[in-house]
Amino acid sequence: MDLGPYRVLEGVLIAESLRVGAELSGIPLQVSKIARIEVATASGDQSRQWTLLYFTAPVADAERLAQDLATCLAPTGGWYVDFHTPGETFVVFSSKTFRYPRGQVEGRQAAQAHGRSIGIPEPQLDWHV
Repeated sequence: MDLGPYRVLEGVLIAESLRVGAELSGIPLQVSKIARIEVATASGDQSRQWTLLYFTAPVADAERLAQDLATCLAPTGGWYVDFHTPGETFVVFSSKTFRYPRGQVEGRQAAQAHGRSIGIPEPQLDWHV
């Protein structure tokens, strides 16, 4: 059954990944959980403590959210945001976005290869399938 605009996307944003001065607004994000964690696999440019913001938003806002996040993420440090709709996965880096059908191996591998190319440690390339 298609729930139209009531369908949601889900994702996780690491607060420390935002560049200084960035603002994400105009998209109705609902934060469902906030967690603070210690990260053993942080790269040299990343903090070892992260604040995770688990969020949902309307599926209709997925493309705009990806565009806005790409401008908000720090260009250094190997940061990305992943989120998914019922049918697609989005992996957003500071200047590049990967979008592919959920479960598609080729799309996931292309996004992971880009992550490796900008220095993201292998254990961090583990976003939702």
